[in-house]
Amino acid sequence: MSEDRRLQAISGWYQQEQLDFDRQLISFRHQTLRPYFKGRAGLELGPADGVMTNFLVADFDHLTVVEGVAELLSQIPDQPNLTKVHSLFENFNPSSRFDTILMDHVLEHVHSPVSLLTRVRRWLSPGGQILIGVPNADSIHRLAAVKMGLLKNATDLNQRDYSLGHRRVYTHQTLQQELDDAGLDVIEMGGIFLKPLSNQQIEDYWTEEMIKGFYALGRDFPQNAAEIFVVAAPR
Repeated sequence: MSEDRRLQAISGWYQQEQLDFDRQLISFRHQTLRPYFKGRAGLELGPADGVMTNFLVADFDHLTVVEGVAELLSQIPDQPNLTKVHSLFENFNPSSRFDTILMDHVLEHVHSPVSLLTRVRRWLSPGGQILIGVPNADSIHRLAAVKMGLLKNATDLNQRDYSLGHRRVYTHQTLQQELDDAGLDVIEMGGIFLKPLSNQQIEDYWTEEMIKGFYALGRDFPQNAAEIFVVAAPR
């Protein structure tokens, strides 16, 4: 299956299966990453239906988003400072550089993460940074799934991963290795949200106070948080 057809096949998840809690996690990722934004020109790779984009347009004088599914891109509201580009990342050739590049939940989807990171690194302005977010194989909910016999190994993919088109999940070590191979230095690495249960269970049963409390705990237990974030810069 071509990459275009593959992306099209999984795009329906955002209309049919995305939870309110999924969107809240995106807002937590924005809160976590925002202190690391630099400069006026931002690039977001893989905005999907634009939940993160709706925050980012207020953070940059000009924001470019690159999405491989035209239908998803069309759902993102037009803004005076927003440029929407329909393209695979591998085919995108920007005419200018960016101060901040956001790759939030991108690397687990693509065929060749190191090749993409190497390519994206060249799009940075001098002093610019790449901000990355990926699912953490060592998240408490994945470790519990292994103990329950639902996963053989914490790095195995579950049904939700397949629905989202994930090709992999990461440990801190595997992410570090890919960044090294791409010629990127880690400025900061941390965790977002301590997640002991599934997203659906959290949405169905948790209070807002519980959700905010476990978001705060993710900072204290980065090795076992649901997601890993990295701030990286060219070596």
